[in-house]
Amino acid sequence: MHSYVFPGNLDKEIAEIGSQPIPYMRTDWFSKINLESESILLDLIHCNGGRAIIYTGSGTGAMSAVVENYVSTKRKAIAINGGSFGKRWVSICEYYGVPVIDFKVPFAKDIDYAELERVMEAEHPDVFLCQHHETSSGQLFNLEKISEICRRHDVSLIVDVVSSFLAEELDMDRLGIDICVTSTQKGLNIPPGLSIVFLSRKLEGYEYAHRGYYWDFENNLSNLKRGQTPFSPATIIYLQLNARLKQLRGQGGEALNISQVRHRAEVFRAECRRYGWAMPAEIPSCAITAIQTRDTAERHIFNCLIERYQTYIMPGSVTGFYRISHMGLQSDEELRVLAERIHSIEAEINE
Repeated sequence: MHSYVFPGNLDKEIAEIGSQPIPYMRTDWFSKINLESESILLDLIHCNGGRAIIYTGSGTGAMSAVVENYVSTKRKAIAINGGSFGKRWVSICEYYGVPVIDFKVPFAKDIDYAELERVMEAEHPDVFLCQHHETSSGQLFNLEKISEICRRHDVSLIVDVVSSFLAEELDMDRLGIDICVTSTQKGLNIPPGLSIVFLSRKLEGYEYAHRGYYWDFENNLSNLKRGQTPFSPATIIYLQLNARLKQLRGQGGEALNISQVRHRAEVFRAECRRYGWAMPAEIPSCAITAIQTRDTAERHIFNCLIERYQTYIMPGSVTGFYRISHMGLQSDEELRVLAERIHSIEAEINE
């Protein structure tokens, strides 16, 4: 099988952990693993003195946790809605009755930062929600500009980095980000099942709300002091996370992984230009390449790749629109073969 969806093809060592017997987690051994994982995670995202809550749950669970515990304590939020994941911030705020400005950005386009600042000057939100990379379109938003705007208006910054963590440069402290959320099945390249909330040191002692039993920050942080979780964790994925983090630490941190992701994106995008596929994202992230093919049938290329080659790519919301992840194990040759196969199937459709 060839996987160009998240998390991609796994490292053999990491995959083998998934078949091991499941150990008991209420032990000093597991506590040490959990605390070690937190420490490495904080180093990778440059969150000095912060905390990292690791939940058993998806990235949407982590987003919900942030709104339940933190955003709900604020007067008004503004959310960048540039696709399905930006819309999710809006939907979660609305679900919990948090006043939110739905700042819409055209699909696969960058933010109009001057208009964003005008809206913030007029509306005076006190918390800002956005994606670093809008995964549904491939568009990368400019956190440097967003950070500057938030600082000028004294607005708390929260960023979904689910598909940019370990694929794009990211420094929480330098950018003044209060909270980031991510999950395990993208840049970390291990199975889905865990999500992570990074809390800046600035939030130490903050009086969070208590609007969700499972996701409660205070309860999770209290248990984290002893390296534990309040409820049963996905133990094996915690072990895979720890092994993967130690791999990254052994490679010197996040820089090598980011450069590898960037290289894969460059290789595949050269093939996209060769075959004449549009890449709609105005400023594309290296995490994925989003392409508009000439596929006129509903998911025809997607289905043919599975049936003929046991190969997976991600379909989009528009016919012929596909996304290819650059996470996981990929060789230059595999990426070129993938492009050639997409081109061949596309040619059949148009004969």
